[in-house]
Amino acid sequence: MNYYIITGTSRGLGEAIASKLISPENYFFCISRSTNESLIKQAEDMESKIEYINADLNEIDGIDTLMSRIFDAINESEVHSIHLINNAGVLGPIEPVGLSTSNEIIKNVNVNLIAPMLLSNLFISYTNNYKVDKRIVNISSGAGKHPYFGWSSYCSTKAGLDLFTQCTGLEQSNNTDSPVIICSIHPGLIDTEMQVQIRNTDKHNFMDLEQFIAFKEEGILQTPDSVADVVIKLLEQDKEFIQGKVLDIKQFQ
Repeated sequence: MNYYIITGTSRGLGEAIASKLISPENYFFCISRSTNESLIKQAEDMESKIEYINADLNEIDGIDTLMSRIFDAINESEVHSIHLINNAGVLGPIEPVGLSTSNEIIKNVNVNLIAPMLLSNLFISYTNNYKVDKRIVNISSGAGKHPYFGWSSYCSTKAGLDLFTQCTGLEQSNNTDSPVIICSIHPGLIDTEMQVQIRNTDKHNFMDLEQFIAFKEEGILQTPDSVADVVIKLLEQDKEFIQGKVLDIKQFQ
């Protein structure tokens, strides 16, 4: 059995990745604040096992319990491969530093950086004795290497996620027994609710607003399905899925 733990599956890229991976030989733990009933039905129709867990990753104190619940449900003797896909993320606050509330900044850092760090840490710990293919995919962003006016929290957390990936990869490269392979992926511009949120932002809070409106009008935005295809292709191969690498999806399209 191939096991997948995927965050942010209620819509967008997370939903597309999960939907494309559903098959009888795959077992899913889908995590999001709201339940995606269509994914559950698809899994049932295709005789794929799925456990949908409603969790808010901003509530980081619950992550230990969340992962304990997941690994209690896994039969180690049946595991052929196991993957963690840290996809959940938030963009806001979108405004210059000094205008946001502390809670808005804390939520961004919790969801975008601390949650995937904790999930990855627990994943590596729980699977330490698993002698199978083990992988972590962190869905990051090109914003982690490019500053945007009004996106200080988002850019900072994505930069942090990329460096966390590189550090963890460096550590796991010394694990010659049964390493976890970890990569960070920059998926590019995707036509999701996050893009809607960007286009509805006040220009005074986000100086690049007109450019992002043009991305939509000019048809530059990718569909979640097309990006999911590339993410899955990378996840399932060894040549390009290199330990600790930060991958730009444009290299593989």
